[in-house]
Amino acid sequence: MAISVQNLLKERRYPFVVSLLLLLLFVAFFVLTTNTSQPPHLYHLPQSSTHPSISQNIPSKARTPPLREIDGKISNSSVDPDSDDSDSGEDLVIDWKACPGPLAVDYIPCLDNWKAIKSLKSRRHMEHRERHCPKPNPRCLIPLPHGYKLPVPWPKSRDMIWFDNVPHLKLVEYKKEQNWVKTSGEYLLFPGGGTQFKEGVTHYIQYIEKNLPKIGWGKRTRVILDVGCGVASFGGYLLDKDVITMSFAPKDEHEAQIQFALERGIPATLSVIGTQRLTFPDNAFDLIHCARCRVHWDGDGGKPLLELNRILRPGGVFIWSATPVYRDDERDKKVWESMVALTESICWKVVAKSFDSSGIGLVIYEKPVSSSCYESRKVNNPPVCDEDAHAKTSWYTPLDGCISRIPTTTTWPTPWPQRLKTKPDGYGLQGFDEDTRKWSEIVTNVYLENLGVNWSNVRNVMDMNAGYGGFAAALTDVPLWVMNVVPVNMPDTLPVIFDRGLIGIYHDWCESLNTYPRSYDLLHSSFLFGNLTQRCEMLDSAVEMDRILRPGGVVIVEDSKEMLKKLRQILRSLHWSTSLHQQRFLVARKGFWRPN
Repeated sequence: MAISVQNLLKERRYPFVVSLLLLLLFVAFFVLTTNTSQPPHLYHLPQSSTHPSISQNIPSKARTPPLREIDGKISNSSVDPDSDDSDSGEDLVIDWKACPGPLAVDYIPCLDNWKAIKSLKSRRHMEHRERHCPKPNPRCLIPLPHGYKLPVPWPKSRDMIWFDNVPHLKLVEYKKEQNWVKTSGEYLLFPGGGTQFKEGVTHYIQYIEKNLPKIGWGKRTRVILDVGCGVASFGGYLLDKDVITMSFAPKDEHEAQIQFALERGIPATLSVIGTQRLTFPDNAFDLIHCARCRVHWDGDGGKPLLELNRILRPGGVFIWSATPVYRDDERDKKVWESMVALTESICWKVVAKSFDSSGIGLVIYEKPVSSSCYESRKVNNPPVCDEDAHAKTSWYTPLDGCISRIPTTTTWPTPWPQRLKTKPDGYGLQGFDEDTRKWSEIVTNVYLENLGVNWSNVRNVMDMNAGYGGFAAALTDVPLWVMNVVPVNMPDTLPVIFDRGLIGIYHDWCESLNTYPRSYDLLHSSFLFGNLTQRCEMLDSAVEMDRILRPGGVVIVEDSKEMLKKLRQILRSLHWSTSLHQQRFLVARKGFWRPN
């Protein structure tokens, strides 16, 4: 006979009924709260949030004038009289969602993919600090930190930033004895200290040049890489000497170090020497620096140091300031002996080694200018790379276990600033001089004068499709810096950019960039989207632009009318103000609007 609740009640089996109800409640609770397929709720991105609905098209309405920055605030202002802010098409209405979770304000999709990171088979070689991009791309918008303000302008920002913009205190406490960063009221202060800068970074820079005068800051040495840079004070102070430094560090327990650097207006990027090549070309940097950067150079058969050798210019130097150089305990002696053996095996020569009065020391190695030394070694270990099998790209490419062969026609670049406009040798460049002249005219006659951009408030700039770097070259007299991006599916012009004394990276704009939200004041692209939209959706690119651009920031896009129209519709749906100049240049300004 069927058992019913009514029969049970008649038979007064109350304990059984109560137990049954409790069991059902427990099962329901377990099912609703258990979900192992999602990332931790710190960056929880449910499907409904990552893919907003494009609900309808409505006729375009009158828009407010573009946003401009006045006395630290955003206000409405008009652009030049030649601009066209009318819209003959329709506006998209997109149901944008904010990225949820308490840490969403700093979300970096390809570095915060916890589901992928949790599934890694190994973390021994920093695999968990490398790129693991989610598929499909998240389409939620990054919220602002509470109390966010327009950044402190350069050069004041080198020494102080708003605490509310980067509200992280871990380094303040963790590095308080080393003067990395301090708090003072509403500000974070950067006194110019560091683990190895016991007498300040200015003294340390002078100490390096004293040990090797031929370095010639800002003349012979122009483009350098700072590995494990901390808050990038080394690179920040070298700007005074006309040296541009690519500072990089992983997103790790040193909370927000690269975010601090970018908020200060110092060139920096998130990266790690793990299992893959850094996103730089061969023979790029004049000098590489590591001050207690915590990289095991002899690890994995010496692959980390072989990667530095790949990207260091022939005749360039590597400065290593670390305890194995100047301490005699058993552990440091063992590391030093391994470093001696490894550097000798790749023909690096010690050109200086010294100890400072502050108690620190450094060694400076020089890379050879030809491959002849490799052939004369008694032991062919590590081997010289087979050029036919040697990968030409530096995008998701495994680290080499071999020595990159040095080009036979290698020469040191012309001293800065003549280097900027000197046509690099060995590339068979077509149209280099014309490209330089073209960008000089566009920047001078259009960008600086006629687009309504307040360049005094622009510090961090990214050229999303840099070509030969002509846009950046035309802006060298303006107090800003440019990260030149060469898309991986476009001609490889990044070696030319480094030869000119500029910096840049490879990237695929179908994926998210290795940088924090709100990193840049201005984004620029020239005929990027026609090619890009054949591989991925423009909406994803727009979401990424919104992520990395600061409120009050500007986008300048040169492209076809079709591409400009499509992009303009998406940016308007984000509540950006837009204007069109000469039917050729789209200027868009991001405000403070965020979805609820």
